[in-house]
Amino acid sequence: MKALALVVACVATGALLAGCSSAGKPTNKDDSAFTYLLDRQSNWVENKVDSLPPLPQDANLLPFEVSGNTPLHFAVDSKSLTVGNDGVVRYVVVVTSPSGARNVNYEGIRCDTYEWRQYAGLNADHDGWDQTVANGFTRIENGTLNAYQAALYQDYMCANKMPTGNAQKIVDNIRFKRTAASLIH
Repeated sequence: MKALALVVACVATGALLAGCSSAGKPTNKDDSAFTYLLDRQSNWVENKVDSLPPLPQDANLLPFEVSGNTPLHFAVDSKSLTVGNDGVVRYVVVVTSPSGARNVNYEGIRCDTYEWRQYAGLNADHDGWDQTVANGFTRIENGTLNAYQAALYQDYMCANKMPTGNAQKIVDNIRFKRTAASLIH
């Protein structure tokens, strides 16, 4: 009996060692090509911007803070803000200098890539949009005094690479100064 038990134990040990050695063999599978489901790049397509919003009215402007070190004032037109099913938050921004000069742009922030683009700017006659200033998506700049896209992205519009909610929720957050940092409990 002892001999039979010894043979069975040896066979079992041999099978176990054979299994372990085959598990450690290199394979042709490239583990560096592994991507998590949420990190996979889809064939993203931006929604077509067929029409531009009306020019902003002062009564609809919602001021927001960018930096205590800049003399410029920043505001978003509450009536222009939309959230597309492409993950882009579109809005009209008004940047006002201390002397009263204004830059008015229609822009979009793409939440999943931390990028922004301009669709149009106020024309030279200040009575309509100029689409010749439009550009493609570019990385949002951090750390500059006038990096208002970074402030909008981080404080109000995006979280976890997604819009923070529908347009009304984002507008309410800007209106009531509910930044992402102020919502952490």
